[in-house]
Amino acid sequence: MQAATRGKIITHPNGQTTHLIIDNFTDPWLPCETILIQHGFARHAAFWYHWVPALARKYRVIRRDTRGHGYSSTPDERTYDYSFDTICEEIVDTLDQLGIRQVHFLGELTSGMVGEFFACKHAERVKSLIICSSPTFLPPKALSLFAFGHKDWPTACHQVGVSSAEGLAGYAKFLSSLDSRGVLSQIKVPMLILAPAKSAATKLEEQRGIKQTVEQAQLEVINGKGHEIYGEMPGACQQSVLTFLSQIK
Repeated sequence: MQAATRGKIITHPNGQTTHLIIDNFTDPWLPCETILIQHGFARHAAFWYHWVPALARKYRVIRRDTRGHGYSSTPDERTYDYSFDTICEEIVDTLDQLGIRQVHFLGELTSGMVGEFFACKHAERVKSLIICSSPTFLPPKALSLFAFGHKDWPTACHQVGVSSAEGLAGYAKFLSSLDSRGVLSQIKVPMLILAPAKSAATKLEEQRGIKQTVEQAQLEVINGKGHEIYGEMPGACQQSVLTFLSQIK
C-alpha cells in the first residue's frame, strides 16, 4: 500500500504558482484513478483534510489551492487575466505536470461552477464531475449579501485585512460574472450533484434543474442544517461520492 501525503508547488507558464496536496494510500500494483478536489471561495485545501481517509484508500486524492487562495500565488490584478480560460489552463497545466490524463473533478460551492465549465471545455480531462453545494450563478441578492455593506463583493474582500485579501478580491471579481446555466446541457460526463436540503445559497429547485438539464446527472439530497454539507455531513457526502464513482466504468 502506498503511504504518501505530500505538498507540492507547481509553476505555470504564466509565472503563477499553484499549491496542492497529494494523498495516495492505494495498492501500488493496481491502476489508480485520481480525484481532484477544488475548494470553494475563501477556503483552502486543508478544509478538505477530513475527506482523505474515506477517499485516499481507493483513489489518488489531490487537494488544490485555487488562484489567490491558500499557498497558491496571488497575481497582480493589473496584469493577470482573471478569466475562465486562464483558470482552466492552469488546471490543465497542473494535470500535465503531474502526468495525469483524467480526473474525477470534485468542486465545492463556486468551484462546482468552474468544474461545469471545465467539463465542457476540457471533457477529455474529466472522467466524472461532482459538485457540492454549488449554485449555477451568483444572483444580485447574493452578491449584495457578500458585500457586507461595501460597494461590491470584491471591495469587501479588500477590506478583510488579511494577507490574502488581494487574491480573494481578484477571484471574487472573476466569480461575480460566472454563470454556468448556459453550458449545463453540454456536459456529457457522468455527474453527481450533492445538494444541501436547506441552503440559503442554492435552493433545491436550482439543483433539481441541473439534474434535468445534464444528461448523465444524479442528484443526492443531503439533509444537513445549512449550506456547508461537506463539513457538516461528511459521511453522507462521502458515501454518495464513493457509490457514484463505483458505477463509472
